[in-house]
Amino acid sequence: MIYKISDNIISPLGYSSEENYQNMKNGISKAVLHQHAFNLPEPFFGSLLNWEEIEAQFSQLPQKACRYTRFEKIAILSAYKAIEAAKIDASSKDVLFVLSSTKGNIHLLENSDGFDKNRINMGTSANLLGEYFNNPNPVMVISNACTSGVVAQIYAKEMMEAKGYKYAVVVGADILSKFVISGFQSFKALSTERCKPFDLNRKGLNLGEGAASIVLEQSDNVPEGALCILGTGNRNDANHISGPSRTGEGLFNAITAAYAFKQAFKESLSFINAHGTATPYNDDMESWAISRSELENIPTNSLKGFLGHTLGAAGVLECIISCHALNEGIILPTLGHDTKGVVKEITVNTELKHGEGNSFLKIISGFGGSNAAIIYGKK
Repeated sequence: MIYKISDNIISPLGYSSEENYQNMKNGISKAVLHQHAFNLPEPFFGSLLNWEEIEAQFSQLPQKACRYTRFEKIAILSAYKAIEAAKIDASSKDVLFVLSSTKGNIHLLENSDGFDKNRINMGTSANLLGEYFNNPNPVMVISNACTSGVVAQIYAKEMMEAKGYKYAVVVGADILSKFVISGFQSFKALSTERCKPFDLNRKGLNLGEGAASIVLEQSDNVPEGALCILGTGNRNDANHISGPSRTGEGLFNAITAAYAFKQAFKESLSFINAHGTATPYNDDMESWAISRSELENIPTNSLKGFLGHTLGAAGVLECIISCHALNEGIILPTLGHDTKGVVKEITVNTELKHGEGNSFLKIISGFGGSNAAIIYGKK
């Protein structure tokens, strides 16, 4: 069985998973309106890292004779903290590294900052991540739009089972840039106020940046109460380059695959952590998929109101926060949601409350019709 042994989150809300989790419990959001950031003419609502603090924290790590980009620094910093907590030897051939990102070093297109043009290739950053920890194995890059972070966990689980890796370090990271923000602005997907997932008056998504890492272990002797990966699903409905299926076929099939032959897990479900971007089509589509899966009565939340959409980090970061909530037996609220406004009736959770059950379902969807689902549950 494969279970989580440690994790870390680096975000505008904090520099540990616990700090991020507690701030979310306290209703703190770091998504604010930014005017003229990245020399953009239009304002955008989102959460940005404090790079002075990041540099200070990175300087405390063992230093290598390599110059790293900002994207690489947050990935290494988060991985280092998670590995340190796990107390494993990251240089062992028994450890697999997986890097999840949607954009990587794409900001170097605007200003190379003296870096070689090959640094834009995510494979280069992945190799540097592995080399930092003296790991001998190839580092796999998962870049599958918004689903990247969940797909990276699915890939790690499958490779551990197929190849016998004892541990996997899954790192999700993305930073914002003019290229990224202007791309979302070009198809009018961004809101200039805090996002309102599943709300009648939602106007679009907020963006955020950060890194998150999960360390997984494969063992026949899983400790009681450990959070294990109980099921996974990954389906592409190829609906549209940017628009999700209007009736949620791909996500419904991903959820069905995750729950295949596991009705008992479905009955123990405490909550659903949805993608919940607060865009008109995504939220409607998720309501279809949840309803078609007969999960409309399960409390559902979105964490986008706290940090915005952290792109390739989102699937990892939101699984970590959900794991902490499940461990404490609570369900986090959907910050920004006031009035139900999706086509299918679902149970959007709007307040911090006690949760029943010992598992959660994480669902996520992305450009190109990609969809993924993962179930974590207590042994």
